[in-house]
Amino acid sequence: MRHGSSLILVTDPAYSRHDTGGGEHPEIPERLQVIRDAFDHSPFAQSIHILLPRPASRAELLSFHDEAWLFRFEEAVLSGRTYVDHPDNQVCYESYSIATLSAGAGLSGIDRIEQDAGQDIIFCLTRPPGHHAEANHPLGFCFFNNCVIAARYWQNRYGRNRVAVLDFDAHHGNGIQSALESEPDTCYISIHEHPSFSYPGTGWEEERGLGAGKGTVLNLPLPPGAGEEQVRRLLPKIRSFFEEMQPEALIIGAGFDAHVEDEMSGLAFSTPLYTELGRFIFELGRDFCSNRVLSILEGGYHLPRLGESAAAYIAGLLKDD
Repeated sequence: MRHGSSLILVTDPAYSRHDTGGGEHPEIPERLQVIRDAFDHSPFAQSIHILLPRPASRAELLSFHDEAWLFRFEEAVLSGRTYVDHPDNQVCYESYSIATLSAGAGLSGIDRIEQDAGQDIIFCLTRPPGHHAEANHPLGFCFFNNCVIAARYWQNRYGRNRVAVLDFDAHHGNGIQSALESEPDTCYISIHEHPSFSYPGTGWEEERGLGAGKGTVLNLPLPPGAGEEQVRRLLPKIRSFFEEMQPEALIIGAGFDAHVEDEMSGLAFSTPLYTELGRFIFELGRDFCSNRVLSILEGGYHLPRLGESAAAYIAGLLKDD
């Protein structure tokens, strides 16, 4: 393990109160518990410290989301509705407040990074996830776009204007791309299952950004069954993209639903591949971003493998040279 580094888990027991109705819904509170259990039984267990997040303020939510969506979401939960727009987006009475706390995890993590000059590993163990959420509506279990809100905060609070978001969830982060694709300073890189086969049907390779943001999006879709060999071929492309973009800060959309045993995608990532991704991301942060790296949990739904995959990723981030 890297000398002197701690793992800062930005998390709160309140996240378990976002009730998705049980039954067959895959986004359940137990997701966070299996990850925490795996961390507590890992070689880095003694380096873990807990940082309680604060809720994102309304102004911070409005840095990406429309005010009409905030009102509509809050009204839906307070009126007792059980989902918003689609049964995928299950809610309970407390879901709005918990979603603001989820969005705030990245902000608390960024504050810690700026305070300790990137010495520690910051992982936001949070739910609901965020990368599908658009400015004015929810999608795919996501209500507020945690990664985008964090990127805006890094820019607005600390002046880190050149922010990169690297998303290795099995599904394309449509909300992240729509937020960043027209901006010349931010960039988005996504490794995901090809949109011909996977939700939400976005993230084609030829989508490279719009207007002033042309060239700032790098979509790397993979065919069903893709695993280590195919991912390793992508890593030099990502490094070249970073050399071109020269980001000051890096946000990771850390989804683990590409695991071969996770039925939410057709990809075939192994658990050790997440260690390789963690190591690669550490190197990107070291070489380009002065170790300003923030990881935020996205997907991952096969409980027996979710914890070990997340622990493998952290092990890669913490690995010595």
